[in-house]
Amino acid sequence: MSKFLDQMLRPEAEDVQKNLPHAQYEVKRLSRALGEPVVLELRALSYTRAQELRNLTEDVELHILMAGCPELKDPALQNKFGGATPAETVKAMLLPGEIVELSRAVERLAGYRKRTIRELKDEVKKG
Repeated sequence: MSKFLDQMLRPEAEDVQKNLPHAQYEVKRLSRALGEPVVLELRALSYTRAQELRNLTEDVELHILMAGCPELKDPALQNKFGGATPAETVKAMLLPGEIVELSRAVERLAGYRKRTIRELKDEVKKG
């Protein structure tokens, strides 16, 4: 048996789909506005869900964010912000840059977008 197989068959090698990574993310603008930390619980997406969302042609970041933070779809938020859909509600709550930043945080939890800004700048310089 190969070393890889031996390692992956150990009990501590978990099925990532059963325990997707998650993290808390503070929306600083909202925290300043409300005078207390406004924190969203973000979770990684499964491979299947990530692939489904990557095939969308509109509002990809918005859909990634909503999939990674289901509480944004809560009907109480829709009532408060008057969105006809959960997507419209999120657009009423968050700035476009915040939506992109949060969706990228969800993607990083799922293992995408791992390169740092410095690495990206170095790639651009090398051209």
